[in-house]
Amino acid sequence: MAEALRPLVYVTRRLPEAPLERLRAEAEVRVWDDDEPIPRADLLREVRRAQGLLTMLTDRVDAEVLEAAPELRVVSNMAVGFDNLDVAELTRRGIPAGNTPGVLTETSADLAFALLLAAARRLVEADGFVRAGKWTSWQPMLLTGQDVHGATLGIIGLGRIGLEVAKRARGFNMRLLYNAPHRKWETEATLGARYADMYDLLAESDFVTLHVPLNATTRGLIGEKELRTMKPSAVLVNTSRGAVVDQPALYRALKEGVIWAAGLDVFAEEPLPADDPLLTLDNVVVAPHIASASIATRTRMARVAAENLLAVLRGEPAPHTINPEVYALPGWRPGIS
Repeated sequence: MAEALRPLVYVTRRLPEAPLERLRAEAEVRVWDDDEPIPRADLLREVRRAQGLLTMLTDRVDAEVLEAAPELRVVSNMAVGFDNLDVAELTRRGIPAGNTPGVLTETSADLAFALLLAAARRLVEADGFVRAGKWTSWQPMLLTGQDVHGATLGIIGLGRIGLEVAKRARGFNMRLLYNAPHRKWETEATLGARYADMYDLLAESDFVTLHVPLNATTRGLIGEKELRTMKPSAVLVNTSRGAVVDQPALYRALKEGVIWAAGLDVFAEEPLPADDPLLTLDNVVVAPHIASASIATRTRMARVAAENLLAVLRGEPAPHTINPEVYALPGWRPGIS
């Protein structure tokens, strides 16, 4: 690729050096050099000359951004989810959008199960109890929690991550229920999982874990009615998207003892405000959206996002494209290499 023809790529957050070097091998690269999200005004300014845009979930890419970026050829999201992208508008403009599926599956399943265990066994409470100097003696019922082994796990959304959570649950001899748009016959045969109507799943499960995308049908999926269907001893785990759960209803359910506890990695508003009422409760374990946050996985995610972007700039389909129909549109332009 001739130096004069090198496309400009804008990256909206600091990345590991290896993926950045991969981008620099084929493009001029500019980076928002901060760990905080790029302000909207800065994003609108920086995309004016960009042919490629590598984004995070915190970056809303909509008609306003696309209008400000007349030369934009590709958007690559460093995430599996893409509810921050206006995919319809990108497709209308002939711009492919990429994501990073498969890369973070097992790491995310690890975190979901960690939240399940921490909430069930009150590990965060126990840690704080010791650090506060409250541990004076062994007590028969001190910080007693819920058993995980042999319990019933209900999985709502049995995609890649949900399946990996199911595999981990088998190591704890858990009974598996699942709810998904389509039956997973192979999983039923290999893991002994049983399909259940969502309300039956909620009523029977000791633990409920959510692994669904955020869309019109899943927004507010778990609300007051659903929470009251669960057992008083049940634990809810959410590592999907915050808006899948009615957060005020969850707070009330936790405060009133409608359910036992929750383990949450995602929230309706992120970052979670410091004065959010959830943070006043001892029976909720919270994490700052870190399901995929292992060093190896985040580096792989950045590499996949970079390869998606560079492929399109070379005139090739991205390996992972959200809107592959764009390649058939007469308005889609090949790369400039």
